[in-house]
Amino acid sequence: MPKAGSTLRLDGDGKPIWVLLELTYQCPLKCVFCSNPVDFDRFREDELSTEEWKRVIHDARQLGAMQIGFSGGEPTLRKDLEELVAEANALGYYTNLITSGIGLTAKRLGALKEAGLKHIQLGFQSSDPATANRLAGVECFDRKLAMAREIKAQGFPMVLNVPITRDNIGQVPEIIELASELGVEYLELANVQYYNWALLNRDALLPTREELERAEEAVKSARQRLGDGMTIFFVIPDYYEGRPKACMNGWGSIHLTIAPDGTALPCSQARTIKGLEFPNVRRHELEWLWRESPAFRKFRGNKWMKEPCRSCDERDRDFGGCRCQALLLTGDAANTDPACSKSPHHHVIQQAIRQAATAERHAASLIARQGGHELGREAT
Repeated sequence: MPKAGSTLRLDGDGKPIWVLLELTYQCPLKCVFCSNPVDFDRFREDELSTEEWKRVIHDARQLGAMQIGFSGGEPTLRKDLEELVAEANALGYYTNLITSGIGLTAKRLGALKEAGLKHIQLGFQSSDPATANRLAGVECFDRKLAMAREIKAQGFPMVLNVPITRDNIGQVPEIIELASELGVEYLELANVQYYNWALLNRDALLPTREELERAEEAVKSARQRLGDGMTIFFVIPDYYEGRPKACMNGWGSIHLTIAPDGTALPCSQARTIKGLEFPNVRRHELEWLWRESPAFRKFRGNKWMKEPCRSCDERDRDFGGCRCQALLLTGDAANTDPACSKSPHHHVIQQAIRQAATAERHAASLIARQGGHELGREAT
């Protein structure tokens, strides 16, 4: 398998070139691998207003942001989504909607296209209805499939994003065929990263190395067969690779996430790092927040690094890995990401692999994301 560490070097020249707006944590699905905070429901009453989101969009553009993603939870639960997309489009952003497809209709897709939406990333759980519905926690396969066809019918470029777990990794060939039949330009087979709900379910979700190798062979075969007809990304879990991913190209380097309550984060998982006070756009200017706030400066560069990262000749390639994963698995965000074989905590990853490989797989034991938002309702 190829190294998990990213070989792509994207220099934002100190600018947050990619901005992700998590408009709401509410969602009609109850995915067992959801990356939203496990206590997400406490943010329900504190979401930014339309005007507050518009100010964020303007300020980020002035800082040099070029691409903007509208995400969640499920962003289509915000009835002001079209208005926010139009605002971003007018400012020259490349606009991207990251959605489950639940809450979209043909009419609303048309309105989003008119507002200037350029691209859609549709989350999909499986090519098999029973598996898809089980992983999503609700009966949603047919609706998602119909919406995928409608997205393409309306001419949107689309990424079909399929989080890969032990449940669906054996279905990779069928998933590829479904994506090809739908006519999507990009298929992302992204092995789940283990935070929040996924971490709670890790023993049941983590594939074995053998399963990963079979899936990778299926991807290679499909790439040869399909040629340039569809680009397939196969994102493997760094648990197996001996090197961590170059998370967000480094802390506070090119990526800025704004949570539903206005909290600014270097990545969507950073809130898990206790002891860091992340600034809020309601109380601070975005430029100060990005350039000067202690939280964003905490892990920039390499001066914060401990050994073995401090003297490692790969430190400017993987940036020490993921600070959130280091915290969750070692208790200290400044430790070397335990996914790295050089980390003194690498045994934690090895133990997790052994434990998942021997764990009995019972669907009933999966902990589903709670508090799903009813279909048809919209956040304010």
